[in-house]
Amino acid sequence: MFRSKMGELTLHVSSFVAIGKALMPLPDKWHGLQDVEKRYRQRYVDMIVNPDVRDTMIMRSRLIAEMRRFIDERGFYEVETPTLLHVAGGAAARPFIAHCNALDQEMQLRIATELNLKRLIVGGMERVYEIGRIFRNEGIDTTHNPEFTMLELYAAYWDVSDMMEFNEALIAHLVSTATGGGTDLPHGDATISFARPFARIEYLDAMAQYSDGKYTRDVLLDPAGAQAIAHELGLPRSPTHGHALDKIFERVLEPHLVAPTFVTGYPVAISPLAKRRAGDPEITDRYELFCARMEISNAFTELNDPDDQRARFEAQVADRISGDEEIPDPDWDFVRALEYGMPPTAGIGIGVDRLVMLLTGQRSIRDVLLFPLQRQHG
Repeated sequence: MFRSKMGELTLHVSSFVAIGKALMPLPDKWHGLQDVEKRYRQRYVDMIVNPDVRDTMIMRSRLIAEMRRFIDERGFYEVETPTLLHVAGGAAARPFIAHCNALDQEMQLRIATELNLKRLIVGGMERVYEIGRIFRNEGIDTTHNPEFTMLELYAAYWDVSDMMEFNEALIAHLVSTATGGGTDLPHGDATISFARPFARIEYLDAMAQYSDGKYTRDVLLDPAGAQAIAHELGLPRSPTHGHALDKIFERVLEPHLVAPTFVTGYPVAISPLAKRRAGDPEITDRYELFCARMEISNAFTELNDPDDQRARFEAQVADRISGDEEIPDPDWDFVRALEYGMPPTAGIGIGVDRLVMLLTGQRSIRDVLLFPLQRQHG
């Protein structure tokens, strides 16, 4: 080591060996890499010149590891289920289609892990979960990517209330991990408190509240009434009752859900795999957790009546014929699995990417994916 003529500390090199070639110049140090499309296409450069991007990806890794630790400590087994399926079910989404040369059959990439995980509950693995990639052939925006990561978890002898308690504890723990022990997360110019308990509102009550009492239970649960509301809101005509309810919810209620809020008691029309609420057959024991105007998790007491499940699949067939392309083909083998007996079970799905967005203060899902899907040039 010595000082140069300019007085700077310098190494006097007597010999060196090249350990790798660096043929491309890095972006200008002052301006950095600003082109958004180039940042996503050349993530390796983005991570070199924008250390905060690398920090976000490292935090994502740590949060998923902490999620696993939290779940494993509660007696769950992590499993891996197939990505290639003959019938991709468990959600309302259009699948990607692939061809299996070995079997000479058309296959579908999974849109959820739900049905296979519930088959494991039938088989006697009473607490199971999977953190895996899900593929849905749908649009790209700030909260949607065709390929994303989902945590799905199922517990025999739990109900939706048990799952809500677990869900709240997990989210609060991850917020504490991300903030170094705090309960508040920055969100834009404000903060969101994750102090327990989170808010809880009933789906139908909230829809009436945020429509000044116009969108009542009787109107929403009537297919014609829901279509009339959608038309009043200027929404495109929906092919099914459930589709209309989803679009109305997104317009009327979702913009108000900034603080962590459990929306409970979803209609059967939009909950084909959830158990009906005792004493109210039009409503299910289901909730969704919203925060920062995004759905973070979806959970319910699972439908374990094979006759009811068969009837709901048959109703979905009719909805698909009516034009709702997001409704999957029925998985009749899942009905057969239920006929062997599934214990009372609660399940949950958590969008890992959206959760990481929330915990790291990112506004786009592409900012928490290492290599987000991009349109190919030329």
